[in-house]
Amino acid sequence: MKKDISFAPVDKVYVAIVPEKTELDETIWNAWLINTNDVKLTNVFVTSKGYSTEGNQKQETSVLRQHFPELEPNQHVQIELVNPAVFRLANEYWVSYYIGQQIFDKKFIFMPETIIEDNLIFIPQLNQKGILHS
Repeated sequence: MKKDISFAPVDKVYVAIVPEKTELDETIWNAWLINTNDVKLTNVFVTSKGYSTEGNQKQETSVLRQHFPELEPNQHVQIELVNPAVFRLANEYWVSYYIGQQIFDKKFIFMPETIIEDNLIFIPQLNQKGILHS
């Protein structure tokens, strides 16, 4: 049962949404999972979806699931390409992983209309500007 599982607080794991220029000088946005711990994460699962509960018109995107067997200390991995059409929705990344035998679990939610260039900050782990969620 889920109530019997002890979930420790997530620390030093982040999700970032980062704009990048293509060879054709177009901007694409990627979601990244960043591990700044000094230990390896194992059995990492990430589910992502967009949704809106505004008004009577509920909208929801498909749920995408990613699995990464390991994420080494101070490393990052691309989760997915993010279509700018979903920036008007809440974008949720639910991350679960293990450190040793301990499970960790957290939802990172980018609220509607927050994935914009005005909110970009420098993310040293990626050596790029992006929107970092901790």
